[in-house]
Amino acid sequence: MDALDRKILAELQRDGRSTLTELAARVRLSGSACHRRVRELERAGTIRGYRAVVEAAAVGLGFEALVFATLRQEDRATVADFEEALAAIPNVIEAQRLFGDPDYLVRVVAADLQGFQRLYDERLATLPGLGRLNSTLVMKQVVHERPLPV
Repeated sequence: MDALDRKILAELQRDGRSTLTELAARVRLSGSACHRRVRELERAGTIRGYRAVVEAAAVGLGFEALVFATLRQEDRATVADFEEALAAIPNVIEAQRLFGDPDYLVRVVAADLQGFQRLYDERLATLPGLGRLNSTLVMKQVVHERPLPV
């Protein structure tokens, strides 16, 4: 990956709807050279896809919480079952497995506090292998969906 690839990535993170012609002009490449580089970045998995970034509150999901989960035990089967069940919950918009305690950090969205309570009681608290849940409510997004510093 060279400086031109990094410029392309920065521009696509800023505006993924750019046409190849617009992108080529912004990174000062010919259209065909820019197209080849973008396709290679896609083929290599550097660019994983394109999507619309939707404002959660605009679709009725303006309530956000961070949930910390600790498993009862961490054998391979328990971890796999927990992660599969967690990934199947649509309101889970991010989940990371951590070193140390807790085992997972889970970002969830809901319509409101009551919706979060239902999600917590009916889905999160019933996850297989779960030992403990702890949650905190998000007051305000300070840095959100920032592009990678390429």
